[in-house]
Amino acid sequence: MALDPELASVLIAQAQAFGEITLPERGDALGLRVILDAGLTVSYGALPDTPDVTMATYSATAADGTEVPMRWYTRNGVRTGSAVVYLHGGGMICGTLENYDRLVRHYVQLTGVPFLAVGYRLAPEFPGTTPAEDAFAGVSWLFDHAAELGVDQARIALMGDSGGGGVGAGAAILARDHGVRLAKQILIFPMLDDRNTVPDPTLAPTATWSYDNNFTGWHALLGDDLGKPSVSPVAAPARLDDFTGLAPAYIEVGELDIFRDESIDYARNLQRAGISCELHVHPGAPHGHDWLNPNASVSKRAVVDRVRIITAV
Repeated sequence: MALDPELASVLIAQAQAFGEITLPERGDALGLRVILDAGLTVSYGALPDTPDVTMATYSATAADGTEVPMRWYTRNGVRTGSAVVYLHGGGMICGTLENYDRLVRHYVQLTGVPFLAVGYRLAPEFPGTTPAEDAFAGVSWLFDHAAELGVDQARIALMGDSGGGGVGAGAAILARDHGVRLAKQILIFPMLDDRNTVPDPTLAPTATWSYDNNFTGWHALLGDDLGKPSVSPVAAPARLDDFTGLAPAYIEVGELDIFRDESIDYARNLQRAGISCELHVHPGAPHGHDWLNPNASVSKRAVVDRVRIITAV
């Protein structure tokens, strides 16, 4: 398997422009956070302006009483009746409402569907199931305030990318367990399995999210429980045994992403439980391919499918 040529050219150009970036030692979550947050800001900063999209701020109360910040995005003059709760990426250790602002606005501009972005707390400061519980607090808040926001409770979806895909899948499990019926869970190259820390020699050479990074993120979230049977599926959704009753899903991953196999397995487990799941495995695509080169054919295809799924909620 080889990198898609349109993506490879961008990676080569970036390497020539910025040189080799020295990453922190394996396990240094706070050091990695600094680098990743800077990269996220740059990645999404190139997205087009969205003058038709407006934003309001709210907060939800988490299980421990903490106020979780949220941003509600709508496109002027458009009311679809549906809505998406969005969980930003960042490997469980980074990402903010601010550095994902342009991406969320972009989705709202493309679809007209309102988005509620939830600023869940991050590991290592807030480990275990806290990120997913914060995300579920955001989901619950939207269900409680659906009428005043012009949203049909039967048309609320959950969406997340990378680490946010894992947090979102955990929140979808909590929703099922609390009798909250999501219309869809949209998981974009989701981070689902804490046991995925041993390099696959066919994937490691092209991994834009490395196995060392994956260990760092999961260790920050789980500490010494990493890889042990006691890990909660709310924190690491691949640990789930019973998939019955979960929301139908759309899962997307690149074939050169280290999350490929866990995404495929998650889709298979959903389908085995009788849950509808649309799965896309994009040839030649590494982790984060979509905004690495938005003009690449594979990236355009991915965005078209996401818009289709979001607008169908």
